[in-house]
Amino acid sequence: MTSGNSRGPQAVRRDQPWTYWAPSGRSAVPAIVLLVLGANLVGVATVAVLLLGVEDAGGDSGRRPVLLAVAAYLVVALPVATVAGLRRQRATNQWLVAGRSPSGEEARHVLRLPLDTALLAGAVWLVGAAVVGLVAAAAFPDARVGLRVAVATLLGGLATAGVTYLLVARAARVVTALALTAHPPAGALVLGVRPRLLLGWLLTSGVPMLGVALLFLDPSNPGGPGEGAVVFLVVVALLVGALATLLVARAVGQPLRDLREAVTRIGTGDYDVRVVVDDAGEIGLLQEGVNTMAAGLAERERLKDLFGRHVGTTVAQRALDTGISLDGEERTVAALFVDIAGSTSLVRRTGPEQMVGLLNRFFEVVVDAIEADGGLVNKFEGDAALCVFGAPADHPDPAGAALRAARRIGDAVREAGEVDVGVGVACGRVWAGQVGAASRLEYTVIGDPVNEAARLTEVAKEHPGRVVASEATVLAAEETERAHWVRDVAVELRGRGEPTPTWVRRAG
Repeated sequence: MTSGNSRGPQAVRRDQPWTYWAPSGRSAVPAIVLLVLGANLVGVATVAVLLLGVEDAGGDSGRRPVLLAVAAYLVVALPVATVAGLRRQRATNQWLVAGRSPSGEEARHVLRLPLDTALLAGAVWLVGAAVVGLVAAAAFPDARVGLRVAVATLLGGLATAGVTYLLVARAARVVTALALTAHPPAGALVLGVRPRLLLGWLLTSGVPMLGVALLFLDPSNPGGPGEGAVVFLVVVALLVGALATLLVARAVGQPLRDLREAVTRIGTGDYDVRVVVDDAGEIGLLQEGVNTMAAGLAERERLKDLFGRHVGTTVAQRALDTGISLDGEERTVAALFVDIAGSTSLVRRTGPEQMVGLLNRFFEVVVDAIEADGGLVNKFEGDAALCVFGAPADHPDPAGAALRAARRIGDAVREAGEVDVGVGVACGRVWAGQVGAASRLEYTVIGDPVNEAARLTEVAKEHPGRVVASEATVLAAEETERAHWVRDVAVELRGRGEPTPTWVRRAG
């Protein structure tokens, strides 16, 4: 549930369907060229349908110049447009081949790839419309045929530019993701969801319906369009519409599915999840936002874990629930104090490094025993530890839990045989809360039971069982735990002016 996954963040999306970019990011230029050529075929089909049924008042002499003009224009325009497109993306190929992250300008260059390609295709068709329209106006007796040809070519160019944008945007998702990884989306959006939907409407409804209207309103063809032309245009509209709708749906639907999966995993506590940011619009901002949220939650969980290790999980959770406060409260708690006997001579014999390892093993025993009974290791003090039952969280039997933990510590330490300890247990009313300054706080308990437990620890070091409890603690415990203890002598503890009745573990 925490963020300590050594494998690092795991992306939700591991595949990139229908992509013409290698995993390394290097582009397959021929595939992109084929996509653009395919989009141009859509435009050619649109023009062909719109020009069906033109009455050739000039016979073959009218069609021949137009066809020659189209062929000549294609021979010139296609190579020029291809070279211009490749030169435009030369900077992108350079950092991809070098295997480095793009600069800010290079990343923006990548994000403009679909739009630049669509604008280039549109410009080629715009010039072609002017050229072919002028040739048709001169070749046919009715100059209005030239206008019809130009308008038809413009509509074909519009369809071509739109389909080009959608195809290239889909094909370039991997390299877009690389650019957005280096420079997350921010500021102005390249093309958001609303423009994409409008573009889809334009391709699926706008251009085809406008084409049908022009067929009927064409003054150069007073007889109206033939049935074949209308049916053919409807079929082309359906095919182009299906393609455009599919591309827009995948561009929006796939990232949303990934985001839904990521949010579900985050909700279950998997904060290592990451989504691939491969969109420069609102969806990309949302993808980046989910990644930022997951990273923030992972960092919060890590800090909570570190905080809990320093102050105890119950104290950490209480601080998260109630916030920072210097207020406290009175509680009835059981305090357990455990200290290593003869630690000064022990460190001289073992050396500091070995002593640290010994202390860590000893404190591991203490922590396990205390937390097993719902207690809190409040603080480590050199070779000693203060433990509390009943604060900050309520405990049904703090005295019995403390006595039970004291017996477990005594047994575990005796079994390990590495150190000799004393364990003192006392019970009573204390003040529990945070002390210090607003910039540096520590949770602690203050009261006579804490001091009494520390004094009883000194007595326990001289007792064979090494565990001594106050009489008030044993009497406050439940009967099942009380049966493990017997009354011992009354001792006068340092700093206390009256004898303190003590109890020790029952032998056997």
